[in-house]
Amino acid sequence: MSESRLQFLARQWRFGLVLFAMLLCVVAIGWKASALHIMESDFLQDQGDARTIRTVPLVANRGLITDRNGEPLAVSTPVKSIWINPKQIVGDSGAIDVLARELELNPQVLASSIEKNASKEFLYVKRRLPPADADRVLALGIDGVYEQVEYQRYYPQGEVTAHLIGFSNVDDIGQEGLELTYDDWLRGVPGKRQIVRDRRGHIIEELNTLQPAQPGKNIELSIDFRLQNIAYRELKSEFITRRAKSASVVILDVKTGEVLAMANQPSYNPHNKANMTDFSVLRNRAITDLFEPGSTVKAFTIATALESGLFTPDTVIETSPGWMVINGHTVKDIRNYGTLTVEKVITKSSNIGTSKIAFELGPEPLKEMLERVGFGKVTGTGFPGERAGVLPSPQRWSRIEIATLSYGYGLSTSALQLAEAYTVIADKGIKKPVSLLKLDADALAQLPREQVISEKITQQVLNALETVVDPARGGSAKEARVPLYRVAGKTGTAHVVGEFGYEANLHNSLFVGLIPASDPRIVVVVIVNEPKGDEHYGGQVSAPVFSRIAKGAMRILNVPPDAIPEDQMREISRL
Repeated sequence: MSESRLQFLARQWRFGLVLFAMLLCVVAIGWKASALHIMESDFLQDQGDARTIRTVPLVANRGLITDRNGEPLAVSTPVKSIWINPKQIVGDSGAIDVLARELELNPQVLASSIEKNASKEFLYVKRRLPPADADRVLALGIDGVYEQVEYQRYYPQGEVTAHLIGFSNVDDIGQEGLELTYDDWLRGVPGKRQIVRDRRGHIIEELNTLQPAQPGKNIELSIDFRLQNIAYRELKSEFITRRAKSASVVILDVKTGEVLAMANQPSYNPHNKANMTDFSVLRNRAITDLFEPGSTVKAFTIATALESGLFTPDTVIETSPGWMVINGHTVKDIRNYGTLTVEKVITKSSNIGTSKIAFELGPEPLKEMLERVGFGKVTGTGFPGERAGVLPSPQRWSRIEIATLSYGYGLSTSALQLAEAYTVIADKGIKKPVSLLKLDADALAQLPREQVISEKITQQVLNALETVVDPARGGSAKEARVPLYRVAGKTGTAHVVGEFGYEANLHNSLFVGLIPASDPRIVVVVIVNEPKGDEHYGGQVSAPVFSRIAKGAMRILNVPPDAIPEDQMREISRL
C-alpha cells in the first residue's frame, strides 16, 4: 500500500474518532438533560424555589389598651425597620456613606459595624422609621438594603397615663406598668408567609400565607380618662407650686372597687426616654411607695372604739393639757383642745384623744381592725412592684407603740391601699377587691363582698368625718369643701423619717375625701410628699387638690348635689 494511501486512512480514522467523541458528548448531554427534566425535576424545582422563595414572618400587632369609655391609651402603629445584608454591602464605602447620610447615622460607626458583622446576612441599621422615611431609603436602590414591617407602641395620652400604662421596648415586649402585667395577653402571635424575591431582595410575588398572624387581645381599663386628666392636672399644679419631692392621687369607685384615676408626680414621656437619668420617675408611686399614713388612720381607731361597745360618738375624752409623756416620748396636739367627744376627736384630729382611746382598748383590737380593712396586705391588682405595707405585730406592745399606732405612725401603706380601706367606710362596712380593669355586669355580680364593719358604725364614723370639712362644726379642712356637695374626709400630716429619725421640717401631707357624704360615690386619696414653704398640713396642701378634683368628678360622673341651699331649692321647685 502506498504511503499516500496510508496517510489518507489515518486522516479518515482521526476524523471518525473525533466525530464519534462529539457524538458521545451530544448523547451524554441529551441523556443528562432528559434525566434532569424527567427523573429529577421535582428536586431541581425545590432547589430553585429555595433560592427564590422565602418564608418570612408576619408581624402581629399588640392589643389595644383603652379606658372604660373606649378612649385609646396604648395603640400599635405600623412602622418600617431598615436592615442590611453585610455580605452584600461590606467594603462599598460609597453606598455606606449614602445610607448613613439618609438615616442620619455616623458613616464611620456604620462601616465599622458592617465590618464586624461581615460574615452575617442580617443586621438592623435603624428601626421603627415612619414608612415614608423607610421608602425614601429603599428608593436609593442600594444593594443589600432591605425593609421589615414592624409595629411601634404609641401612647396618645403621654405622661398623663405613663405610670399606669407603662411602656414596651423596641421588640414590643412590655417593660413597665400594665404593659408588663398583661404582656402575655397583649402580645400577638406572629404568622408566616411565602414570597418570591428577586436578586436584590425585593418582593416580586406573594405566594401564600402559611400561618396568619394573631393580633394581641385588647384590654379595657377601669380608668376614666376624663377623671384621669383632671387628677393629673391638679396634682401637677400643686406639685409644682409646693416644690414637693413627689405626689400621688387615687380615685376609687366606692360601689365597685374600680380605680377611676391614678396619677403621680414627677411623671415622664413614654415616647422619649433616651436621656432619662433618674429612673425613679418610672415608679407608679401610688402602688409601689409606702408611707406612714398619720392621722388618716384615726378613722379606724374611732371605728374600733365604737365597735368595742366601750365608747359612743358622745363619750367624753379629756385631752388637757394637750400633751403627755409616754415612755420618755412626748405626744401632743396642735393645741390644747380640752374636753372632746369621741366624734370631736376626729374633728380636731387629737393625738391625745386617740392615744387614750387606744390605751383603753389595747393594741390587738386596733391591729385587727386595720387588717380587716386591708392594711398590711396587697390589694391584688397584680401591678409590678406592688407592696403590701407593714402592719406591726410585736409580741409585747409598749404604751408608746400603742399610742403611735392609734394616730398612724409605726405602720406603712400605699395610696391605693389607703383608698381601699376608706371604701369600707364609704360603702357601709363592705370590703371588696380593687380592680384596674373595667368590670362588666357578670363580674360585678360575682364580686366578692365581705362585711368587715357594721353599717351602723361606718355611718357614725362617716358622720364624724363630715365634721372635719365643716368649719361651723369645728373642722379645720375647709379647703376640701365642694360647692353644693356634702364632703367627708380626713387630713393627715406625718413627719418623714430621715437618717437620724423623724425630720422636724419634712412632712408628708395627706387628705382622704369621700363625696357625696350622704351616699359616697368616690374615695379620693391625695398625698404630697415633702412640700416646701410655710404650709405643710394636709388640710392646707392636699385638701384643696381634693376639692378641685372632686368638683370636676361630680360633674363628669353626673352625681346629683346633696347640699343645695334651701333658698336655691325653693327656686328650683318654683321652676
